[in-house]
Amino acid sequence: MSRKPDILGEFTAEHRAVEDLLARIEAAPARPGESGRDGGAGREQLIERLTDLLFSHCAAEEEHLFPVVQHDVPDGGALVFRCIHDHLAIGQYLADLQALAPGDPAPDTLLRGLAELLRRHLAAEEEQLFPAARKALPAAARTALAERLRADRAEIAEAGP
Repeated sequence: MSRKPDILGEFTAEHRAVEDLLARIEAAPARPGESGRDGGAGREQLIERLTDLLFSHCAAEEEHLFPVVQHDVPDGGALVFRCIHDHLAIGQYLADLQALAPGDPAPDTLLRGLAELLRRHLAAEEEQLFPAARKALPAAARTALAERLRADRAEIAEAGP
């Protein structure tokens, strides 16, 4: 019998997926047609995947984890405030990337800023927010949150585009 991760395990796994996509984007050629170390999807496709993952991930944290942390974790409001501040900045970087015209030289600068912010943010969540949540929330509560998250995502997937 396989055991599904709790809410913190779900989000940690998504953090690893974000880090993997960042590494692949950084290894991809800046311009279409150039050969990169990734050998797979082009940089624009990888950025689209990262954007989709981040919007989904941030929304899920804000809906499923942050309200509980704010209510049940000592200093949870301050932790959540910092995370939401980062989520807004991440969203701005992604919007700026999407608004660029083809051939614009700004993607490299935006991607560096986004990568730096993401790495700092993921580390802060894993070193501060998640341990505080793990300490304050019983295992059963964390598991129930994960089940609700998976059910919501399954419902969204069934509804389709």
